[in-house]
Amino acid sequence: MHRRTVLLGLTALIGARLATRVRADDLSAEMILNDPDAPVSGNPKGDLTIVSFFDYNCPFCKRTVEPLNTVLASDGDIRHVYKDWPILAKSSIYGAKLALAARYQDRYEDAYSALMRIDGSGISEGRMQQELERAGFDMKRLEADAKRHDAKIVSLLQRNNAQAESLGLRGTPVFLIGQFLVASALDEAGFRQVVKDAREAS
Repeated sequence: MHRRTVLLGLTALIGARLATRVRADDLSAEMILNDPDAPVSGNPKGDLTIVSFFDYNCPFCKRTVEPLNTVLASDGDIRHVYKDWPILAKSSIYGAKLALAARYQDRYEDAYSALMRIDGSGISEGRMQQELERAGFDMKRLEADAKRHDAKIVSLLQRNNAQAESLGLRGTPVFLIGQFLVASALDEAGFRQVVKDAREAS
């Protein structure tokens, strides 16, 4: 499917609120790096920030989870910002909303990890529910949280989408590592090299 078709579908699937006006400030480097509603892991005071744009139906994104986590754990001085960008399927939006709802239980990373462990693409909502339950989530509570915080979650997805568009991104995964934009499924060595390059360039 052509990317433009996917993004137009995203607007329709998330709802009319996604099409509301995006403020210029939402597209700033400051908001891309420090959106207060975007989940963050790693060292919140790290000397380098990695921003990840991803989709739960992207098999290439899933390949990067373990290597990036290894680098974050061993380095200890990297801040990681998650940008849920559900552009591949309707279930991507469902998964993103549930993962972001898990943040209200302080369990975003648990939900992210559970959804990223599912092999392949075209994942059904039912399969996502199964994996989240296996990770210890009460689905009734999680879906209630998603409904309760829907406006805020949709607003975040709107900003993520607008930021991706402003950066000219064409798909997932994409990593902003310091001043470098990397549209590739990096392995551990790849992450370490770009991290090294970003620190040297700063």
